[in-house]
Amino acid sequence: MQPASLPAQLDPQLAVTERDVDALYRRIGLRLLPLLALSYMLAYMDRVNISFAKAQMQAHIGLSESAYGFAAGVFFIGYVIFEVPSNLLLVKIGARRTLSRIMVLWGIASASMLFVREPHTFYALRFLLGVFEAGFGPGLLYYLTLWYGPKRRARVMAYLLLASPVAGIIGGPLSTLIMTSLDGVAGLWGWQWLFLVEGTPCVLIGILLFFVLDDGPQHARWLSAKDRQLVAREVSGEKAARHSGLAGVARDWRVYALSFSYFCMISGLYAISFWLPTLLRAVGVTRPLAIGFLAALPYIAAVITMVSVAIHSDRSGEQRWHSSISCLIAAALLFVTASNLHNVAVALPALVVATGAIYAGYTVFWAIPANYLKGAAAAGGLAFINSVGLIGGFVSPLIIGRIKDATGSLQAGLSVIAALLALGAVMLACNRVGNER
Repeated sequence: MQPASLPAQLDPQLAVTERDVDALYRRIGLRLLPLLALSYMLAYMDRVNISFAKAQMQAHIGLSESAYGFAAGVFFIGYVIFEVPSNLLLVKIGARRTLSRIMVLWGIASASMLFVREPHTFYALRFLLGVFEAGFGPGLLYYLTLWYGPKRRARVMAYLLLASPVAGIIGGPLSTLIMTSLDGVAGLWGWQWLFLVEGTPCVLIGILLFFVLDDGPQHARWLSAKDRQLVAREVSGEKAARHSGLAGVARDWRVYALSFSYFCMISGLYAISFWLPTLLRAVGVTRPLAIGFLAALPYIAAVITMVSVAIHSDRSGEQRWHSSISCLIAAALLFVTASNLHNVAVALPALVVATGAIYAGYTVFWAIPANYLKGAAAAGGLAFINSVGLIGGFVSPLIIGRIKDATGSLQAGLSVIAALLALGAVMLACNRVGNER
C-alpha cells in the first residue's frame, strides 16, 4: 500500500465547494474515527492498567517499587525494537492486516497476565505486550495522513489521540470497580480479572478491523470516484515535504532533535500515567474507589486542553510553539506537584493542569513530523521518532521506582522528570523544521 496509489491524474475542473469537501470529511470522520479511537483507547488502557493493579500485585507476587518501575517500562523496550519494522510492513501489506494483527496479539498478551505468579513472568509478558503492540500508534497516525491533508491533520490527530485521556477517564473508575467487585470470583484476584476483562475486547476489535477497515481511500468502495479524487486532491495539495525517503531522514539532525523532544514529553506523560494512583496515595487518598475516580480528573483536563490547543493550532497554522509552551507549563507544574506532595490542595490541582498541558503538547507535536515527512519516510520516520520517544516510557517509571526505593518519596523522581520535560520543550522551541517561515 503506497500513498502514490491514490489517483495520479486529478481533474482540474472538478467542480466542488468547500462545503462539499467538509461534508465528505464529516462522512469520512464518522466512518474512521470512532473505531480507530476505540482501538487507541484500548491500547492505552492495556498499557497502563498495571498502575491500578500495582497495589494488589505487590502483595501477591512480591514486587518492589523498582521492580514495578521496570515492569512498567520494559513494555517500551519490546515496542521500540519492533516498531519501525512493523510500520514498514504496514506500507507493504496495508493497514487492515497490520492493525488487525497487532490488536489480536496484544489482546492475547494482555489477558495472559492473569497467569503471572512472580516478577520475571510479569517482565516477560510486559515485554511481549510491547512487541505485539509495536507500530500501532504511529501506524494509525500514518494511516490518517493517507486521508487528511495538512489543514485538517492536527485537529483529526487530536481527535484520535483524545482516546488516551478518555481511556484515563474511563480506565481509573473501571479498573477499580473490576478489581473490587470481582476480587475472589472463580478463585481469581481482582488484578487477574482486570487483565482478563480489559484484554479480551482487544482481540474482538482486532478481528473487526480486518473486516471493516480499508487500506486507504483508493480502496474504499463506500466512496465514489469523485470522492476519491477529492481526497487525493486534499492530500496532495500541500507544500513539498523536505523528505520523502528514509535516507534523507537518517541524515537530518532535526529528526533526531524531534525524537529527543518527544522522548522528554513521553517521560513526563508516562511518569504520570504509571504512578498516578501511587501519587494519589502519597497525597493522602487511600480508598481504592476514591483513587479510581480522582485519577480521572487529570484526564478530563487533558481532553479540554487537547481539543482547544489543537483547534487554535489549526487556525493559526502553527504547531512548534503550541507544543513547546504547553510542555514548559507542564514542567513548571510538575515541579510544583513534586514540592507539595503532602499538601493535596496544591499538589492535586497542579498535577491535573500539568497532565492537561503535557497532552496538549503531545497532540500538537505529531502534526510537525507528519507535515515534514512523506511517503516511505512518513511510515519509517514517524515510527523512528515514536520509537526514540517511547524509550522515555521505559526510563521515567524506572527512575521514579529506583529513587522511591532509595528515598521513600516520589519528590526527587518527579523533579528529574520535570527537568527533562523542560529540556525537551526548549529543544523543540529551537528546532525549526519543514516549511516553517
